[in-house]
Amino acid sequence: MPITAKLPNDMPWDAKAALPQVTFRSTVAGLLIGSIILVSNFQFGLQTGWVSMMSLPSALLGFSIFRSLQSRLHCQFTDVENVFVQSVSVAVATGPLAYGFVGIIPAIEKLMTDSESGYESGIDLQPLWKLTVWALGLAFFGVFFAVPLRRQFIIKEKLPFPSGSATATLISVFHGTTINVESKPALAVQPAPQEQLEPVLEPTTTPNNVTIVESQDLCQLQQLETYQTNIKLLISTASVSSVYTIFGYFVPQIKSIPILGSNLSKSYMINFQPSPSYIGQGMIMGFATTAYMMVGMVLGWCVLSPLAQKMGWAPGPVDDWKDGAEGWIMWISLAIMISDSIVSFVVIVFKSLYSLYYSDSSSSSETPTDPNFADEIERLIDENEPPSDEDVSNSTYHGGNSADNVKISAPPSLVASDLTDRSTYVDLDESHQVSTTVTVVGLIVSSLACVVCTKIVFGPVIPLYAIVTAIVLSLFLSVLGVRALGETDLNPVSGIGKLSQLIFALIIPKSQPGAILINLISGAISEAATQQAGDLMQDLKTGYLLGASPKAQFVAQIYGSLFSVVLSAIMYKLYNTIYEIPNQMFKIPTAIIWIDCARLVNGSGLPPRVFEFAVVLGILFAIISFAKNTISPESKWHKYLIYLPSGVPVGIGIYNIPSFTLARFVGGLLSYVWLQKMALGNSDARVRLIIFSSGLVLGEGLFSVMNMILTSLNVPHL
Repeated sequence: MPITAKLPNDMPWDAKAALPQVTFRSTVAGLLIGSIILVSNFQFGLQTGWVSMMSLPSALLGFSIFRSLQSRLHCQFTDVENVFVQSVSVAVATGPLAYGFVGIIPAIEKLMTDSESGYESGIDLQPLWKLTVWALGLAFFGVFFAVPLRRQFIIKEKLPFPSGSATATLISVFHGTTINVESKPALAVQPAPQEQLEPVLEPTTTPNNVTIVESQDLCQLQQLETYQTNIKLLISTASVSSVYTIFGYFVPQIKSIPILGSNLSKSYMINFQPSPSYIGQGMIMGFATTAYMMVGMVLGWCVLSPLAQKMGWAPGPVDDWKDGAEGWIMWISLAIMISDSIVSFVVIVFKSLYSLYYSDSSSSSETPTDPNFADEIERLIDENEPPSDEDVSNSTYHGGNSADNVKISAPPSLVASDLTDRSTYVDLDESHQVSTTVTVVGLIVSSLACVVCTKIVFGPVIPLYAIVTAIVLSLFLSVLGVRALGETDLNPVSGIGKLSQLIFALIIPKSQPGAILINLISGAISEAATQQAGDLMQDLKTGYLLGASPKAQFVAQIYGSLFSVVLSAIMYKLYNTIYEIPNQMFKIPTAIIWIDCARLVNGSGLPPRVFEFAVVLGILFAIISFAKNTISPESKWHKYLIYLPSGVPVGIGIYNIPSFTLARFVGGLLSYVWLQKMALGNSDARVRLIIFSSGLVLGEGLFSVMNMILTSLNVPHL
């Protein structure tokens, strides 16, 4: 039996996998919740490139649905069924990013020239069937590949996957059950009164760099009655955000308030958009990330943009992507983000491989009674704590959520018994596992499906060897991405995508017809595999802590992905039918980053003086990234790293127009004030902030569908 913090009337951990999980009711609930979040992700993904897994709100909404129907249920809604609901929801919600509908597809369809596509008349992606076939080709090979990684990363290495652990803790609190404590490294328990075992948690971050999604905050919840307050708060904030969304349609002027005067508004697009959802996103991102975005906004729009315009480097209107300052500073943004992403990715991979080698060496050399073994593992975990910024293109829950590693005090005997016995690994019965046959056959079939679907959609310009190479490369890169996610709560899909683009620039000759298209497709395949593998592994961590069946979670991922393939294609088609994209509302910044990177690595010319600025700022932020990822928390210089802006959020602040960044900065500032004044030592206050911000995001995202209907009916603005 695993070591668990046992509560009265709680079912044994290894018996819960046999409970009903793959049910019609849980599937419908998961698809419904995931659809709501997918709509929200499309809205904000096309606007800012920001997409979120929303695993915590999914778990809360799943619980709230069945709690309200409790009297009508023929059997109890359990914690493991709640895991299934949120797993389906996450698989649906992340479709816009995984299938490239907020990045790769608009880059190909909207920004790529006919000559770059390799066809005289360009690529036609208008038919819905093509969008569906493309998404179907990307939907599953990353899922099947993630299955065998579970035993290595979750069972043997016990990687923390902080956001997955936080979701498991929230579900366990709502259902009054316990989690499998043995599955976390350096994790044990301290005896509490009444002979029950209850985790005692120690925060691992400083107050100045805290984000609102923290495992230790959720672990401190004591009573299920907090659910009532949280669900009311979620509904209230979503309602306020929904009202703003409809009001903003009829009074669009509210979306561009010239807070610094009409002259700066017209000349440099410096406006404020008081969007509740943008403010909610800022709360989720945290103060540090939004402050770095603000640095990027000031650098790009208040310094570089006027300079480029005055010097004649960008003579066109400021919002002209080709000749204006907005297009000029985009290259600077790209250089900063690429340098930051690649440096942090390389450092994380090196540290992860070093940690793996060191821990393997230690396991063979240390004796089970050596008390320094547990201390060394804790040190290695602390050295890989999450960076202060998030990769917004994947801000997953993963993406979007950041959770800190959990450090739990315990008697030395319990720590030693948990960490030093590495000859046996506690896992569920084989009957609850996905079989090797299913995994191998599924991986082969899904990889072949990717090849066939890509050829069907993009034709003979994409050579067969390029697709096969991209799939093989994506599988290797997804291993690194999953390890980074497990250790740091950051899945570096953006950096992996850019790395794949750089590799393919070396493989595919620049003279090859459609070299730009091939480069984009390779990046899309790598991004999809890493995204899916990371999502499933994080969900599997949640399930393992609660005793859910891995086979049921695998089914949840398949169900959610199949549904998301169709819904994502339909939503993208709807947005393109109703809106002219890109436009002032949907600037598709991620698509611009993809296409510009493809052009850059294939030797495309740059606007005047961009190269010099890109090199200098790229080197500067590469140095900053190296420092932030290598300086140990024990160093006297570590506390000053917070004042060094990270490249990814700075780049995002440059390529997004100021109205997006200003609203997010307000949200980050509000979360900072709340955490400093109200929530220190108060877990309920912190969780309320999570729910508050999630409601703001979901309300506007959901009611964006209403705006689409009004637009399609040509309802006039006021």
